[in-house]
Amino acid sequence: MKSVNQNGYVCIPYSHDHDSIELKDSLSISKNIDGLFFVTATFSGNSSPYFSTSSTHYILARFKKYDKIIQELNKYEKDVPTFVFNVKDNLFERFVEGEMNFVSMYYLEHGENIDDVDDIVYSIARRDQVQKADFAKLQLVCKEKPKFAFPFSNHILILELSTTKSHQSTNKYCEKTRMNICRKGIIMNNFFSLSVLEKLK
Repeated sequence: MKSVNQNGYVCIPYSHDHDSIELKDSLSISKNIDGLFFVTATFSGNSSPYFSTSSTHYILARFKKYDKIIQELNKYEKDVPTFVFNVKDNLFERFVEGEMNFVSMYYLEHGENIDDVDDIVYSIARRDQVQKADFAKLQLVCKEKPKFAFPFSNHILILELSTTKSHQSTNKYCEKTRMNICRKGIIMNNFFSLSVLEKLK
């Protein structure tokens, strides 16, 4: 029987207030967190209508245990959504020289059939700046539920990249990757991208 993945990513709006600082400090010493970053987020026009957020600065954390991160986040619920991505399948992970400094997220409109997954993995594996790729499920932690549910929450693709190029250049690199996949008949849309400004842990 296939084990259920517990690891994933959380993207928390950072407002420089007491709660944000306290949560950041708590995550920085948590054994459940194996990577913590200060990032700026750019939402695509496709996804932004579903999320009422004016935030551009976020704390990105890689967590090991889903239940533990949810317990922590529930202590600091915000008016704007925190994005929790629970990894369903790790497509691949490999060594790429340098530090991870960019995360690009997408959603598939028609799920993840086997043929599509093979095409996606083949296309991404040819891109030498991609060090990790995962399929994930999105959950929002927020005081109020959004008016419209995001219909593709179960089909999120997350790419970690390591590059010395500018964030703008890296974003173009990711868009070329997406277009290569779309040419195979797979409807894959931009969700949002995260540019790493500082590694905190």
